[in-house]
Amino acid sequence: MTHAEKHIIDTYSELFENLSAVSKLELLERLSKSIRNGNKFKEKEFFSSFGTFASEKPAEEIAKEIRESRKFRKKDLKL
Repeated sequence: MTHAEKHIIDTYSELFENLSAVSKLELLERLSKSIRNGNKFKEKEFFSSFGTFASEKPAEEIAKEIRESRKFRKKDLKL
């Protein structure tokens, strides 16, 4: 365990002292679930993000539309 990890654990431990027993048990349950799931959830979430934007238009046309839709306004600042 690194020094930074120990510091993080100590900091969280101080926060948990004020929790009720039920809240502490809920926290333990969630921590154990995250350990069991490991990185599976993160990997699944990462790979599911691919292909979420579907369009028949080429990337250049989409970029051009975005640029053209930008609106800027001039505002004089009175100092």
